[in-house]
Amino acid sequence: MVEGHRETFFFYSRLVYYLEDMMHQALWLDKDEKGTKASFRDLDDALLGEGEVVVAVEWSTLNYKDALAILGRSSVVRKFPMIPGIDLAGTVESSDHPDFLPGQRVVLNGWGHGESLFGGLTSKVRVPAAHLISLPDAVSTRTAMAIGTAGYTAMLCVLALERHGVEAKQGEILVTGASGGVGGFATALLARSEYQVVASTGRMTEEARLRRLGAVRVEHRDEIAKPGKPLQKERWAGAIDSVGSHTLANVCAQIRYRGTVAACGLAQGMDFPTTVAPFILRGVTLAGIDSVKAPHSERLAAWSRLASDLSLDIIEDMVNEISLSSVVDGARELLEGRVAGRLLVRIG
Repeated sequence: MVEGHRETFFFYSRLVYYLEDMMHQALWLDKDEKGTKASFRDLDDALLGEGEVVVAVEWSTLNYKDALAILGRSSVVRKFPMIPGIDLAGTVESSDHPDFLPGQRVVLNGWGHGESLFGGLTSKVRVPAAHLISLPDAVSTRTAMAIGTAGYTAMLCVLALERHGVEAKQGEILVTGASGGVGGFATALLARSEYQVVASTGRMTEEARLRRLGAVRVEHRDEIAKPGKPLQKERWAGAIDSVGSHTLANVCAQIRYRGTVAACGLAQGMDFPTTVAPFILRGVTLAGIDSVKAPHSERLAAWSRLASDLSLDIIEDMVNEISLSSVVDGARELLEGRVAGRLLVRIG
């Protein structure tokens, strides 16, 4: 190769390397008159999003809300185009904020990412510093996403029960939707704190796994999924519900005097067909759990407890790992009820 051609070759080689380094792959959602369209796109640094911190994303998750957004089944996405993904964990690449330095491991849950702000199903994203939590030393980025919003929400629920005085010695705790991500983590976390957990699920094939997570008994959800009386036999000292609708109404009707229900989901529906009877006759507390905009102090408390209360074998028993390229298929399986546990998305 002559000298001039060689210099030209190396110049373009360096240019291509530089341009590739400036690109990142993302799951891209757009919308037209036919509905939401999902595709994989190579994006440059001009399309990283808004905020002070650029994160090289290593792991994300596929949650129920993500699946709805990807397949256009609900108005989850508030503006288009959008990169979905309510969770992410990775390493700070660059930062204009003093609390976050390059190389620092971080996690993000909620805050409207994947809805109105770019989310975690991408190899790189820019986010507001206020939305990030520095990961505890004991938690890797992979483990953080194996836990994800599901485990973080479950921990918020457990903290709410504790805050309202529900103790292990008071009796059994019911966890609804136990085969799902939140329910599985709630079962494991409560069992770790020596509560007697009864797991409610529509998938009795999951009984062995739920018992491994710590459930003392597993019941079919049909017992509580149908319309019921506003006051029923007192059974539970407390409950964690991710289902809503008739299930939540029946759970409240079965809570013991001055017990607490932590409600965090609506898998069965957003309606709540009950009366005030459980609340004014038995002093039942219904504690709403919002994981999206929870204060920074509560997030820190939740992640600190997650780092100490969950063993790696429990976490691994709850996850199925998929690649970024498999996310659309995973979304279909999730909405069709064919996924048990969590879908952990490998970005790299």
